Amino acid sequence: MPESRPPLRSDEILRRLTARGVDFVVIGGIAAVLHGSAQNTFDLDICFATDQGNLEALGEVLIGLGPRLKGVEDKLPFTPDGRMLRGIEVLTMVTELGELDVLARPVGSPGYDALRRDADRFDLGGFSVLVASIEDLIAMKLAAGRKKDLAAVEELEAIQQLRG
Repeated sequence: MPESRPPLRSDEILRRLTARGVDFVVIGGIAAVLHGSAQNTFDLDICFATDQGNLEALGEVLIGLGPRLKGVEDKLPFTPDGRMLRGIEVLTMVTELGELDVLARPVGSPGYDALRRDADRFDLGGFSVLVASIEDLIAMKLAAGRKKDLAAVEELEAIQQLRG
């Protein structure tokens, strides 16, 4: 039986991450949408700081989301705690609030510190999040190189030009 995809409630995931004090930057499709893209996206992607305190905080939120590994149909024991997160580059999950991908070092990004430094802050009504800059999103989408990413690059470049 194929894996079910719960509706994405990215606002609630982001609220929980922010409330717990997780240090992260929104990347991927949701970041593009926040910048004005009209693309559809079915998951939330974040890049996170890898210090131990942040890994523990992120792990607490992830565990509370009832995650399972994306693409794995068997019920495998899975606890994305701080210890486990220390060794990952990319973790893709299906949670009670939708699909969530967490990345330590996204391909094409300048690294977390630069990603965070250049990020834009967006108010989401009651809390705010850091969102990767359009320039960094373009670099990551170009590095991914998929057809949908290259189409997103064209749109992001148009948004960038409109902003001057």
